Amino acid sequence: MTQRIDDYALIGDLQTAALVGRDGSIDWLCLPRFDSAACFAALLGDEDNGHWRIAPQGATRCTTRRYAEDSLVLETYWETRTGTVKVVDFMPHRDRAPDVVRIVEGVSGSVDMSSVLRLRFDYGSIVPWVRRSEGHRVAVAGPDAVWLRSDPPVKTWGQQYATCSSFTVAAGEKVAFVLTWHPSHESRPALVDPFESLEHTLADWRAWVARCTYRGPYRDAVVRSLITLKALTYAPTGGIVAAPTTSLPEEIGGVRNWDYRSCWLRDSSLTLGVLLAAGYVEEAAAWRDWLLRSVAGDPADLQIMYGPAGERRLPETTLPWLRGYADSLPVRTGNAAVEQFQLDVYGEVMDSLYRAREAGIPAQRHAWNLQLSLLGFLESTWREPDEGLWEVRGPRRHFTHSKVMAWVAADRAVRTLEADPSLPGDVARWRALRDEIHADVCAKAYDPDRNTFTQSYGSRELDAATLLIPQVGFLPPDDPRVVGTVDAVRAELMHGGFLRRYTPDSGAVDGLPGQEGTFLVCSFWLADALWLTGRHEEARALFEQLVTLCNDVGLLAEEYDPVARRQLGNFPQAFSHIGLVGTALALALDDPAG
Repeated sequence: MTQRIDDYALIGDLQTAALVGRDGSIDWLCLPRFDSAACFAALLGDEDNGHWRIAPQGATRCTTRRYAEDSLVLETYWETRTGTVKVVDFMPHRDRAPDVVRIVEGVSGSVDMSSVLRLRFDYGSIVPWVRRSEGHRVAVAGPDAVWLRSDPPVKTWGQQYATCSSFTVAAGEKVAFVLTWHPSHESRPALVDPFESLEHTLADWRAWVARCTYRGPYRDAVVRSLITLKALTYAPTGGIVAAPTTSLPEEIGGVRNWDYRSCWLRDSSLTLGVLLAAGYVEEAAAWRDWLLRSVAGDPADLQIMYGPAGERRLPETTLPWLRGYADSLPVRTGNAAVEQFQLDVYGEVMDSLYRAREAGIPAQRHAWNLQLSLLGFLESTWREPDEGLWEVRGPRRHFTHSKVMAWVAADRAVRTLEADPSLPGDVARWRALRDEIHADVCAKAYDPDRNTFTQSYGSRELDAATLLIPQVGFLPPDDPRVVGTVDAVRAELMHGGFLRRYTPDSGAVDGLPGQEGTFLVCSFWLADALWLTGRHEEARALFEQLVTLCNDVGLLAEEYDPVARRQLGNFPQAFSHIGLVGTALALALDDPAG
């Protein structure tokens, strides 16, 4: 039976990540990177597409689970009629090779356990050749090699193209499994001690969380979200992927299934803001440096997203041998939206670099020249229609949020030059550009009859992204047009207590059939807007309601279905956790107890 999206927990090593279900099965893992082909793809198909399940014999679902301390070490407890057992799952921060470690520990009584490992390389399409070597099981196919061993050794055999094990653990006994990947043309990496790795991994996370400076309300949810953002960071470069998964549907059985294993520029300024506010200057600087490397080049070639190391080619294709999560097709890899023109990313880049400079992160010498180049391109293109932040696959429009972010780009240039007149640049020119864009938006995107900004020029459709108008400084929170927009968006886009990003009913806006869930980050934006406009109790109530949507281990997907009461979309979603941290920080800022 397909598990719910929110039935999964996350483990990872800051270069890739795996999803572990309540049934003890790892159903998703890409090796060696977030965007590599999956060797466990049951999440998007069935068990024959690759998984690894460790559970008591005959058990179907764990009793309870949690993360050990403030870490990414998952502890899953199983209570059976003969005893209780704990399975500890984690991925050590890697040296050379990625490892998945699973430690089975007897808590009470005696429990018969089983392990079933089905490796399927290239998204579940390739069955590897498995052999014994040096007491290990070795699976090889093409460029991939995986080694499996246990400590102490347990009975293992092959059955129906799977590697199976059975063993018994009594109270106090431990059996550890280690799965290690490496390129098949290279020699086996050095073995890791699973028990020492557990201690080191816990210590690494303990040290990282100790750097968090946030001490306000909802700290547990904030810290869990920060850990999740860290887990989605590709450590070699500092890039942060939007999610570790692809093609988890925004509508069960629908076609709104996208690959989110890339780094979006749109997330950059909000990510920088929450990292800096929580005391993670080093991570913010690494993200800033990734940003500068990725966007370097001709401003006309600026993309909305890049690979974890800054790769530009992200071709979209489908995997027809996978049936999709809950039969939601197609399953996609890559993302064709990379080819879109989205005007708002220029504003996000400029705002990110402005935030970094304001926070005291040492400026790169070439960064300002790059920003001037981006501004020069924006000056000649901001009047053009685009696909907008929601990456619509319908006709281009003059999206209001895109124009507002073009204003942000000019505004941040003006602020930077005012703060440091020694920098080259024509501040009067950028002020004039800023004023021109502002006047254009106010004249063409505002509906005076309804007292609201609309999704695009001349449209009656509303858009949750207009809630960001006061947050980015385009208009003050007490401006009647801002208050009217907040009220209109809440009245028209609220569904089951949470906010849609826009109305997808006709497909006229995004060019896609079907529905989708409420968009979690938009609901956090609404809480922010309510707070800014003085409706503090409503803001806090909405935020607390949003926090209850986190699953049992504190994770959020991209969307939520308030009717079926389940999470939807790729999981866990960086944007949702950025929203949670950002709103918590905003509420704490003016909270006497914060």
